[in-house]
Amino acid sequence: MTPSSHYLHCHGFDLHVTTWGDASQPAVIAWHGLARTGRDFDWLAEQLCNDYYVICPDTIGRGLSQWARDPKEDYSFVTYTHIAWDMLQALNIPQAHWIGTSMGGALGLVCAAGLVQPGFKARIRSLLLNDIAPEISVAAVDRIKAYAGQPPAFDTVPELEAFFRAAYAPFGALTDAQWRHLSESSTRRLPDGSVTPHYDPHITQQFFREVPEYPMWTEYDTLDMPVMVMRGANSDLISPDTIQTMRTRGPGAKGLLRTEEIAGCGHAPALNVPAQWQLVRDFLKASR
Repeated sequence: MTPSSHYLHCHGFDLHVTTWGDASQPAVIAWHGLARTGRDFDWLAEQLCNDYYVICPDTIGRGLSQWARDPKEDYSFVTYTHIAWDMLQALNIPQAHWIGTSMGGALGLVCAAGLVQPGFKARIRSLLLNDIAPEISVAAVDRIKAYAGQPPAFDTVPELEAFFRAAYAPFGALTDAQWRHLSESSTRRLPDGSVTPHYDPHITQQFFREVPEYPMWTEYDTLDMPVMVMRGANSDLISPDTIQTMRTRGPGAKGLLRTEEIAGCGHAPALNVPAQWQLVRDFLKASR
């Protein structure tokens, strides 16, 4: 199925959104990680779009969406929550399942908690957290800040692809075609003709806020919808101890939490293979 491309005015920003499937079907929001784009979900969306309307935004500062005017304030979960809320209104989505990888999962957690935008509380039907949790490793965040905050430039796209293959090796086993797709949907050309990752380097300002956005246990404890955590077995971002804590509080204590460990992946599984697609399908089906 061919996806559709949309440009929506959300919370004062031009937001690019790729959608898959029929808008009359149950909605699934698929939100990408910190330095990625909505096109990361193309493989998963293609599998789901016969049964769901899959909505894949590019967060501001990434992909084809507008960049921030005030990076320190705009690149934050509060701003992203308001953007996500306006996106639902623009697309006339009354309720949606939420699949979020890394930052996209944390945003789903903030939205579903309803503490920033109370209306969201009744709008998120289920939450899938792809290698993200209410508490994350400081060392892993430092690693992400190091490569995301200073994106390199190369003369050619194949050279940039080689960089992506090294930086995103923890995504798991991607085919050559998948690596090429990831690269071509993640590239922008600079004025001097060189190529670099698509995003605004200032997106890492999110990690330098005066009031840190993590941990998110308060938000997690408010959740009363089905939640699934998919943790890369080699993840350096969330620990097994954190997963165990999640089982004892919030949706875990209410019997609403499912946890899965994904072999062969670190941070974060690319959701690009049949076994991972089936986990997602099963979770969504059980959450109807």
